[in-house]
Amino acid sequence: MFSGITQSIARVIAIQDGDGSRRLTLAFAPGFCQGLRQGASIAVNGACLTVAAPPRQDNAEFDLILPTLITSTLASCRVGDAVNVERALADGAENGGHALSGHVDYQAKVEQTRRHGDNLCLRLTVPAGALRYLFAKGYAALDGISLTIAAIDKREGWFEVWLIPETRRATTLGEKKPGDRLNLEIERHTQVLVDSTREALEEKLSALMELLGPQSAHAGRPVLALPA
Repeated sequence: MFSGITQSIARVIAIQDGDGSRRLTLAFAPGFCQGLRQGASIAVNGACLTVAAPPRQDNAEFDLILPTLITSTLASCRVGDAVNVERALADGAENGGHALSGHVDYQAKVEQTRRHGDNLCLRLTVPAGALRYLFAKGYAALDGISLTIAAIDKREGWFEVWLIPETRRATTLGEKKPGDRLNLEIERHTQVLVDSTREALEEKLSALMELLGPQSAHAGRPVLALPA
């Protein structure tokens, strides 16, 4: 489990591509790997990765399997890239963000950046399937960073987040530009609520259509359907 509060910025120093897999070697800030062991979990740009070998000084290796490569942006990272990293939460640790699993759901694309004094606003587009889980004042995690959705337009398919100076200092988000892609993890409680509600409504609508019988198929009769 993670909090969405980036602890450090690491750098990709080596990439080894395999058959449907990839091994990343990351260089961390001094002290970040203290007490870190093989098998531990670290969120790298929001994707939960397992330390694949005993860390060497401030370096550690991670294996990416096919589902991670398909879903996340880590398939396109290059040597020299900076990534946001967070170690798994210890029991009882303060959570200043929101609960994250480290499982990337979608990729969001930066469409626009706007500066207002010390503030930076990012407008992002996402696949249609993600929009049902996003709401103004709700949470979203972008590249592993817990953020509040400031505005959203579901018809046009975009949402906006605002970055304070500390977020820009401590993470890579301040350097993003239009066209860049970010890993998006939706808030799990919202996902469960939305999916459960949709399933319940679909069951009730299905039962209603069965009661209507042949009349429900009458030409010209409107068909009930849930929005995407």
